[in-house]
Amino acid sequence: MFWERMTGPELDVVDRASPIVLSLTAVEQHGPHLGVATDALIGAHLVASLEAARPWGVLVLPQVTIGCSEHHMSFVGTLTLTHATFSAVVADIMGSLVRQGFRSILLLNSHGGNQAAGALAAETLGAAHPSRRIAFATWWRLAAEALGPIAEGGPGAIGHACEFETSLMLAAAPADVRTAQIGGRSRATTFAWADGDMLNAPAVAPYLTMTEQTGGTRVAGDASRTDAAKGERIAECVVAQLCAVVDDLATAPPRVVA
Repeated sequence: MFWERMTGPELDVVDRASPIVLSLTAVEQHGPHLGVATDALIGAHLVASLEAARPWGVLVLPQVTIGCSEHHMSFVGTLTLTHATFSAVVADIMGSLVRQGFRSILLLNSHGGNQAAGALAAETLGAAHPSRRIAFATWWRLAAEALGPIAEGGPGAIGHACEFETSLMLAAAPADVRTAQIGGRSRATTFAWADGDMLNAPAVAPYLTMTEQTGGTRVAGDASRTDAAKGERIAECVVAQLCAVVDDLATAPPRVVA
């Protein structure tokens, strides 16, 4: 069920225990081969696939498209919100749902820069409404165990406009991929303790601009090992985990707060 495609009376009779999913994304540069809406298109593809798998078991909200992308602002094409504004927008949307009686909300994130602010919004609203279940997930962390065997580029290949994101775009929106512009491995070295990627978080996470992370190339990782079939496998892994989460939320008893 897609919120924006339903009428008010149709939404009024939706079971308030039905999990609601809010996609959190971004509009920012993604190298020379991917459009600036990459994170938004990936997020839309994942929630649409989830809805197809659970058409009457999940309610999908309109996407929050612009996110926290200050670290990309040295590159043209990026739009950004401050952490405070982003958290407030997400919290207000969730607050609207709480006021209408919905009991379970999953925030599904597809942009690394949203992680801190999105988790804060979920924690804040969850604490304020102890009868509600509020959860936050970033797609590559949610399915990291299943995604590991799919990666071919080795450590550091999964980052930004990389093997995974480019493969997902080839599966979800191939017309938006400039295949002739796909390059090889690109990643700037900083500190050993800051070395990591989407599937292997670094021991310490310093604040780095995307210029620092990529050495000015706009790409962190390796986009050369990509194809649509891999993108479909990635999406299948993520959606399988999402189905497990929303099924648990749908059947969970009310929260009991001591």
